[in-house]
Amino acid sequence: MSAHSAASPTVSADRFGRERRPQAISTGAATRIAAGTAAMAQAEMRKLRHDHIDIITRSVQPLLWLFIFGTALRNVHALTLGALEYRAYIAPGVMAQAAMFIAIFFGLAVIWERDVGQLQRLLATPLPRTSIVLGKAAGACVRALVQALLLLTVLAAAGIGVRWTLPGVLGTLAMLLLGTAAFACMSMLLAAAVKERERFMGIGQLIMMPLFFASSALYPLDVMPGWLRVVAHVNPLTYEVQGLRQMLVGVGGSGVVWLDFLVVAGFFAVMLIAATRAYPKAIL
Repeated sequence: MSAHSAASPTVSADRFGRERRPQAISTGAATRIAAGTAAMAQAEMRKLRHDHIDIITRSVQPLLWLFIFGTALRNVHALTLGALEYRAYIAPGVMAQAAMFIAIFFGLAVIWERDVGQLQRLLATPLPRTSIVLGKAAGACVRALVQALLLLTVLAAAGIGVRWTLPGVLGTLAMLLLGTAAFACMSMLLAAAVKERERFMGIGQLIMMPLFFASSALYPLDVMPGWLRVVAHVNPLTYEVQGLRQMLVGVGGSGVVWLDFLVVAGFFAVMLIAATRAYPKAIL
C-alpha cells in the first residue's frame, strides 16, 4: 500500500511528504477571527429568519416608553435641554435601552446551548474563541438594528424633532451597534459564570435596571444628586446615550462625540477579552 493511500483522509500531505494543516487553522489569526465571526454571524442570521414574532414584540417596548412615558412627562421642562421636546430628548435613551435589553439577555442562548450540548460541539471546532463571541454579539446587533430602524421610522412619521442627516443617522447606528456588542459580550461573560436560566435572568435584571436609571437616558445629569452623577459618569450606557443624543438631536453631555465613541469602544474591548477568556468555562 502506498504512503498516499495510507494517509489519513482528514490530513493531507504536500509533494514533499509534509502534512498540511487544515485550512481552518492554516491562515493568519486575523483572517481566522474574521472568517469565524462571519460564520457565526451567518448562523445567528438564520435564527432570526424564524424569530419574527420576537423581533416585533421587542420593537413595541421602546414605542411604549416613547409615547406613554415621554408624553406623560413632556411638559416637565426640568427634564429637557432648552426648547427640545422631551420625546425627542429620550428617543436616543429609549433606543439604547431597548438594545441593551436585547444584549443583556442574549446570554440565555449560551446557557441553552450548553444544556442541549451544542456549546460543547462548538468549542470543539477550530474556530477562535474570539470569533465565537463576536459572531454571537453580531446576532444581538442585528436584532438591535432592526429595532432601531423601526423606531427611527416611527420618529419620522410622528414628526418628532430629530436631525435627519446622513452622518448623524449612520453615526447613531454605529454607536448603537458598538454598545450592543459590548453589552452582549458582558452577557456572555455572565452566562459563563451562571448555570441556571432563572438565576441569570435575576442577575441580568439586577445589572440592567441600575445601568439604565443611573444614566442620562431619561433625564439630564444636572438634575441628579451628586452621588448619582458620579455613578453616571462611570456608567458606559451614559456615554452611549450622550453620543446617540448628540448625533440624533444635536444635544448631549459634553458634545464630544469622539470621546463617547472612545469610552464605548474601550468598554467593548474589555468585555470582548473577558468573555473570550471565560467562554470555555461555560461548559463546566
